[in-house]
Amino acid sequence: MPEPVRLLPGPGASPAPAAGAAPADRTPAGGGALPDATVDTLRHLIAQVLGLPVDAVAAEHGFTELGGDSIQAIQVVSRARTAGLLLTTRDVLRGESIAALATAARPADGPGTDGGPAEPPRRTGPLTATPIMAWLGELEGPVDTYHQSLVVRTPAGFRAEHAVRVVRTLLDTHDMLRLTVPGGAGAAAAGCLVPPPGGTDARDLVEHVHAPGATDADLPALTTGRIAAARRSLSPADGVMLRAVLVDRGPDRQGRLALVVHHLVVDGVSWRILQDDLRACWARLAMGEDPVLEPAPTPFAHWADLLAADAASGRRMAEAARWAEALRPAPEPLGGVCPQDRLDPESADRRLTLTLPPEVAGPLLTAVPGVVNGTVNDVLLTGLALAVLAWRRPVTGPADGGTVLVDVEGHGREDVAGAPDLSRTVGWFTTVHPVRLALGRPDLDDARSGGPAAGEVLRTVKEALRAVPDHGIGHGLLRHGNSRTRPALAALGVPEIGFNYLGRFPTGDDADWAAAPGHDLALDESDDGLAMAHAIEVNAAAHDGPDGPALSATWTWAGNACPDDRAHALAHEWFAALRALVRYAALPGAAGLTPSDVSLPGLGQADLDAFEAQFGELP
Repeated sequence: MPEPVRLLPGPGASPAPAAGAAPADRTPAGGGALPDATVDTLRHLIAQVLGLPVDAVAAEHGFTELGGDSIQAIQVVSRARTAGLLLTTRDVLRGESIAALATAARPADGPGTDGGPAEPPRRTGPLTATPIMAWLGELEGPVDTYHQSLVVRTPAGFRAEHAVRVVRTLLDTHDMLRLTVPGGAGAAAAGCLVPPPGGTDARDLVEHVHAPGATDADLPALTTGRIAAARRSLSPADGVMLRAVLVDRGPDRQGRLALVVHHLVVDGVSWRILQDDLRACWARLAMGEDPVLEPAPTPFAHWADLLAADAASGRRMAEAARWAEALRPAPEPLGGVCPQDRLDPESADRRLTLTLPPEVAGPLLTAVPGVVNGTVNDVLLTGLALAVLAWRRPVTGPADGGTVLVDVEGHGREDVAGAPDLSRTVGWFTTVHPVRLALGRPDLDDARSGGPAAGEVLRTVKEALRAVPDHGIGHGLLRHGNSRTRPALAALGVPEIGFNYLGRFPTGDDADWAAAPGHDLALDESDDGLAMAHAIEVNAAAHDGPDGPALSATWTWAGNACPDDRAHALAHEWFAALRALVRYAALPGAAGLTPSDVSLPGLGQADLDAFEAQFGELP
């Protein structure tokens, strides 16, 4: 999401306050007192989403200052709606403080604040495949079992009949969980249908595993085995997009509930929605009430219609040249495109997972983005670009042009097509777009040591990402949703490396409905034989534990595109670059603005550096 735009002081303005000065008065314009109840509500919501103690979240803190990202901002919007407050993700990310955010909040029951489309939204009927749904059809191999799963702790006393009622409620509330693809998952572009609620018997979708003797140590293997069986019974052609497995250890012990959902209808943000819904359903069931959930203000079918119209618009088609320019060949490894149809299938033998501990991941996800008023993606992609340059330098030498081309995944819930409220919509929204990072010839030795060269590259990458229109949603629309631009873009190939940051997830919590240990959350899984979409792929996620967040990254690669030892070397080089960025952020004077932060057109990085040298660091 966009970051705040700063207004530079005019001639004769005073210098910026010194670091450590008292916060500016953030009383709303026009004088009145801050809405204390709203501030308190938002403090609690943000603390819950970020996994922080409430007393660590103050009214003067900003959401991104606390480590929040755009995916978590969507979760804040969803929970705020439940609490009776309407916000947008833009509000959450741009708010200077929680106090300022409270002044932007509107009551959910106010006039004209339903958050949905002005006309009654279309929830059922034929569905136009979105770009990512069409993309899946281009992969070779088994896609009918291409799924994600979530395993949560269930309360003692949560029985099979409860599981059935919860699954029925999820099906009735979230339209895409009922999606039918007559030709199978790979033929979504040829036609999909969202049937009305009530056509599926939830009892047929829930497996009850009675395991009174299972220990905590037994549960991961037991549950994983049942997930493998459940995914094989997914059937998009028959509208079976969801399977559930209840591991029941009796009335006095926590059990496990696994939801296995085809990736066509779920993504990382959707899992956060569904996990909150599981809690809400049980709260009602425990009180003897029906587990009724609030429907999404904007149904996925309506969003798909909006995207189809956007794909054909002149404004969007004007981007085609930009994407063609990004997708050009380059002589350096991982600097250009590769043919998509020549890659080996994904294999467990070519997979590596590495983890950065909290003492590194904590500042990496909070302090480092803060020094450039940036995002976690800015930082992670900077590290990746530096790693690629260092990794290939022994091969390319001084002739290396310094270009890195990356396919970047995003959550896809963007402020386009009228900016509908998608905070409660379950579906696969993911976008994929190429980003060409032109870094020139940075001093890699200085960057690797955490010197000023690391900051220069960080600012360059941030600006390159800010220049991408609408976070790249247009690439997929033109590549898959527009018959005029599709052939030319398809012929260009894809970047050799794909990157996806899934956001932050809480771990280590033994509360009911918390994610259960021993299971990956929201990582794609499929049967053997599914072709890789890129020569090398990186999926990273932060897991919040009692000592802070740890950053885990899973690397996969095609054997016919990258030798195992080279893939391992690149993975380790990335973490070395991320450690260097943490060291850089601790340097005096590391913080500074970039051109996209200010409102004066034509201002370059050198101008800003000179300005800050004269006036001091802006707050």
